[in-house]
Amino acid sequence: MEPTSPILAPVVTLVAWSMVMWLWMYLTRLPAMKAANMTPDPQAPRGEQMNTLPANVRWKADNYNHLMEQPTVFYAIALSLAMLGQGDGINLTLAWTYVGIRVVHSLLQALVNKIEVRFVLFFLSSLALIGLTINALRTVF
Repeated sequence: MEPTSPILAPVVTLVAWSMVMWLWMYLTRLPAMKAANMTPDPQAPRGEQMNTLPANVRWKADNYNHLMEQPTVFYAIALSLAMLGQGDGINLTLAWTYVGIRVVHSLLQALVNKIEVRFVLFFLSSLALIGLTINALRTVF
């Protein structure tokens, strides 16, 4: 069996964190839907019914959706770096930085949703992702 690349640890960690947010979303959404006597309506415009739930319930779902957006780029670049044999050193540090900031972003959005702070965290995580991308570009070209 070949040794694995260290950068796979932050990849798997972010996937696991996404599943934590998925569970948290449903543990808050389902009771809120029951309390509101909400019956899912397949004819309702997308998201219309969920928008009637309390904001602090919607925040978890919003964050779960965010974890399905930009992190897909993280997965692609981190897996590329692993396959290129560049999954350690500064790339590993940048990957853990990205994951750590995304976890903090999730907690902030799910609990208090301070948009200004979330923006700073998103910007910082994007810088880590840009660093990973530049390093991958330098390796393949």
